Amino acid sequence: MFYAARLCNCLMQCSGLKQECKWDNTQMNDSLRSREQDAGQATGAQGGAAPACAAGPGMSLPYDKPVFLVGMMGAGKTTIGRALAKALGREFVDLDLALEARCGVRVALIFEIEGEAGFRRRETQMLDHYSRQPGIVLATGGGAVLADENRRYLKERGVVVYLQAEAAELYRRVARDRNRPLLQTADPKARLAELLEQRHPLYKEVASLTFETGDMPVQQAVRSLIALLKNHEAKP
Repeated sequence: MFYAARLCNCLMQCSGLKQECKWDNTQMNDSLRSREQDAGQATGAQGGAAPACAAGPGMSLPYDKPVFLVGMMGAGKTTIGRALAKALGREFVDLDLALEARCGVRVALIFEIEGEAGFRRRETQMLDHYSRQPGIVLATGGGAVLADENRRYLKERGVVVYLQAEAAELYRRVARDRNRPLLQTADPKARLAELLEQRHPLYKEVASLTFETGDMPVQQAVRSLIALLKNHEAKP
């Protein structure tokens, strides 16, 4: 009973139905840091937003439009996004982790309680907020491109990079991850391939750039990606 009441309260705050619920980056970052400390290093949990750090010589971009990373689960959006933001001296935001911090519960639990439709509504609210912020690197969730509204936000408000990988490689990366609600099926490998087939055209639709992650080291991927971003002419 207590747990159910606490969960309900968390989700009400996430919906903005309680006065103390704020769109406050500092509050959100503090919450994420607390979750990291509680989870401990063994969990591998990472914050949704990272403080900006000084960019290296010649590493900044010629525009301050946000950089949005899209792609399937396992494509490297969080890993590459965090390293990219650090190299560029930008703030990094992981949309799923920011949503978890705001709601106080894991994405998997939101799926369980409200279903995918409920989660997607919350995702759209978060994307609308963060896609308006200049000078950030934003890692979106794998299904963020499903909604027409989300695709419009991405295309109109920033530079979109599709991190692409083959289905077999994606599955290799996420096979041991039990925090993927959409893969909790009898055949997760087939399910992932099905999701990729459905979503690939949508990723291509919104993408300003497509980058094959392959098996290259993260820092090498970041250097190559920065070169592509520098040569890209962002729309005003």
